Amino acid sequence: QVQLVESGGGLVQAGGSLRLSCAASGRTVSSYAMGWFRQAPGKDREFAALISQSPYSTYYADFVKGRFTISRDNAKNSVYLQMNSLKPEDTAVYYCAARRKSGNFYYTQMYEYDYWGQGTQVTVSS
Repeated sequence: QVQLVESGGGLVQAGGSLRLSCAASGRTVSSYAMGWFRQAPGKDREFAALISQSPYSTYYADFVKGRFTISRDNAKNSVYLQMNSLKPEDTAVYYCAARRKSGNFYYTQMYEYDYWGQGTQVTVSS
């Protein structure tokens, strides 16, 4: 089993930045694909970014391209989401997810992930 714990959320003004962290425990996740999803009030959870297993390629949803950067530190068994130029519409609970098996790389659906964290709230004020 893999446990994921997100941190780093909070309240920020539009145009500001936050860095989310996702710490994994239970197993080493260096061979897992890792993703970030978000869920705004009244909306479905949606894909934001992912970083694959080696060679650690990245892929982003269109609405975060150029603003968010996903990275991982295998020595710390952690994944990060650097969020810049935040907008009020980025307000959501952000979830970290882990996928055990390799595949076609474009893991943008919730069912493609095996483990989930509890989420961290990000609120962007206008």
